[in-house]
Amino acid sequence: MIESLCTSWGKFLKNEFKKDYFKKLSEFIEIERKTQNIFPPLELTFAALNTTSLENVKVVILGQDPYHNYNQANGLSFSVKNGVTIPPSLKNIFKELQSDLGYKIPTSGNLELWAKQGVLLLNATLTVRAHKPGSHQKIGWETFTDKIISLISEKYEHIVFILWGNFAQQKIKLIDEKKHFIIKSVHPSPFSARDGFFGSKPFSKCNEYLTSVKKENIDWNLAEDCQQLLILD
Repeated sequence: MIESLCTSWGKFLKNEFKKDYFKKLSEFIEIERKTQNIFPPLELTFAALNTTSLENVKVVILGQDPYHNYNQANGLSFSVKNGVTIPPSLKNIFKELQSDLGYKIPTSGNLELWAKQGVLLLNATLTVRAHKPGSHQKIGWETFTDKIISLISEKYEHIVFILWGNFAQQKIKLIDEKKHFIIKSVHPSPFSARDGFFGSKPFSKCNEYLTSVKKENIDWNLAEDCQQLLILD
């Protein structure tokens, strides 16, 4: 499993791979993949890390689980493959993107363009059984991804952490708030979006902060012509 992880992250996480919890996690996932339908595909398990190298991280958006239906999960939190129906939470993210920055609502839910600019789209749990949300929680993934959050917080300065919902906000304890900028609101889920997600302006707030620390802004625009560039890349 770890063979698919790029060296940028691997050299800083190599000690995690030697720990008992990760060895047990790897063994569990190997058995699961032989006996169950597991998402995302093996080669996309570490897609978030492979698409956004450690040294390029400017923003972290934390999710909980990969999508658990067929052909959805692409290894990036909140993101789906091209051609897949956009899930409800992501629809609300796009509505807020339009409200915040005036961009057209994208026709594709593929967020790779964000990831390639330094937005780490990290799920706390990197795998899931088909149709069983939360099925791979509390088996070790959270320990691994907590290490990633801590590593970013310790090693760098002026990272934007966008934390939507109670689950993501529990990770604040891993982040040095004196060094980094935290944007938080309720989750974009249809059950909570109207209670404070809509109108929270996370995208403009993020870029305002990046400008203030002399970092290049994120181009959040995912209009159809931008998605075409992704396909051709």
